[in-house]
Amino acid sequence: MAPATATVAVIGGTGDLGNGLARRWAAAGYRVVIGSRAAERGAAAAAAVRRDLDVAAVSGTGNGAAAAVADIVVLAVPRETHGAILEAIAEGAAGKIVVDTTVPLNPPKVARVQLPASGTMARATQAYFGPGTRVVAAFHNVAAAHLADPGHAVDCDILVFGDDPEARQAVVELAEAAAMRGWHAGPLDNAVVGEALTSVLLFINRRYKIDGAGLRITGRPQPETAAAAS
Repeated sequence: MAPATATVAVIGGTGDLGNGLARRWAAAGYRVVIGSRAAERGAAAAAAVRRDLDVAAVSGTGNGAAAAVADIVVLAVPRETHGAILEAIAEGAAGKIVVDTTVPLNPPKVARVQLPASGTMARATQAYFGPGTRVVAAFHNVAAAHLADPGHAVDCDILVFGDDPEARQAVVELAEAAAMRGWHAGPLDNAVVGEALTSVLLFINRRYKIDGAGLRITGRPQPETAAAAS
């Protein structure tokens, strides 16, 4: 589970997506640690969040140190630095829930699906850490700019993929804490849908001049169905 007493490290928390998520969770009462490749950048980003939101439980440091003190580690980094960041957080993140938001974008053709050899970025993360770490893939399809203001209503649902149902549920709760609706979307192999959909949404944004197209799941789940999601 992901109660508000949990400490969430946002690795790459100085970037747009990571910083937006950090702000949302800080506003919801989570203890947040913003990680950056440079500890001073993480500290500066945390100071800005504390100032802007008038919250106290936000700190910043280097990526490895941030992962070490967290209960849940959220990886919000671009494809090109993904491998190096995994190495940096390996010791601190091992054995924990690791939420991978990485999408396989290859500039300049970011509106074309280009999946990695591993199938998905999240599957590569799981292979790197091994079975002792519960990798969950989520937050691929939400516009980072919409997260920056915790008062902004984000018209987007979050697909949550992972092989461990309890870990998935913890991330569903993180999505809801950030004022979005999270959905159990099956095992980690299904993350191919979320990662690929980012390129599709970027194409839609460009074609229709939409400021951050997102995904909505229609229908209303029955209570027993939602509780039994696995």
